[in-house]
Amino acid sequence: MASSLTCTGVIWTLLSFLCAVASCVGFFMPYWLLGSQLDKPVSFGTFRRCSYPVLDESRQTTVMVEQCGRYASFQAIPSPEWRICTVVTGIGCGLLLLVALTAIMGCCVSELISRTVGRVAGGIQFLGGLLIGAGCALYPLGWDSEEIRQSCGNLSDQFELGTCRLGWAYYCTGGGAAAAMLICTWLSCFSGKKQKQYPY
Repeated sequence: MASSLTCTGVIWTLLSFLCAVASCVGFFMPYWLLGSQLDKPVSFGTFRRCSYPVLDESRQTTVMVEQCGRYASFQAIPSPEWRICTVVTGIGCGLLLLVALTAIMGCCVSELISRTVGRVAGGIQFLGGLLIGAGCALYPLGWDSEEIRQSCGNLSDQFELGTCRLGWAYYCTGGGAAAAMLICTWLSCFSGKKQKQYPY
């Protein structure tokens, strides 16, 4: 099978795929912020939540439903910052995934990834990582919302966790984006083979 990638390009492909998977998995999982409410563990992502309070009609008390799910609508996401974070991080993950899949195709298709295409793909990866990084930076701005305060001992505020802590999904998303920006972008410059010059 003909490949359009150099040896460095194969490493770039593998690393691009791993970075995209890490960022996408971290983005989708609702374990960015970990806290507790009514003595039950609670966790939040940008658009998903695990464990939420509901009113028990028969006993007239609030009980925790221990399951994970998305918010009912985009407007139901607790803060405007988290809504922006969801959109920005989602676009960034999409860009990383697009480049990773293109790079994988470059392993099988000759003359798909030239040096120029590799550099453009690196630029797209840098942009994707930058968007995800911006999303991770915006996330703490939403910690002052009432829903988050209830799970963080009523002590949380912007950039203040209260009794909550950051979860593995936050680090996974940010780490994947940082590796894509710093390592994959650099490797992409050496990923494509020099194109043959055809006499006309």
